[in-house]
Amino acid sequence: MTKKIIHVAVGVIKAGNTLFICKRPDDKHQGGLWEFPGGKVESGETVFEALKRELIEEVALTIHSSSQLMVIEHDYGDKCVKLDVHVVTDFSGDAHGAEGQLSAWVAIDKLSEYNFPAANIEIIEKIKTQF
Repeated sequence: MTKKIIHVAVGVIKAGNTLFICKRPDDKHQGGLWEFPGGKVESGETVFEALKRELIEEVALTIHSSSQLMVIEHDYGDKCVKLDVHVVTDFSGDAHGAEGQLSAWVAIDKLSEYNFPAANIEIIEKIKTQF
């Protein structure tokens, strides 16, 4: 039996030399770990549409454009994800954990001080080489 792959739009929100990250709620998959915000791409949505919707809901940002950084597929054993990762530098609003989650602007060279889900490690490695 093949596992369903969950397609997720992920926003690497960048301002200067910092990135915006959020802490996953303890009761969610990979709870207690930090992540780049985003969420599921719903049927009929483009990745940009999903990212725009999710970032308004999660971090109160309106994004105006994004550019694809990478696509990662990762099998956690209990769940498979396809992360469609986009860099967001063109946005408006004041980023914060709009759903009550902890959040922070973090310098790129300090990302290693935060615990991320395994699928995010590849994203961080790419960020460090690109930014």
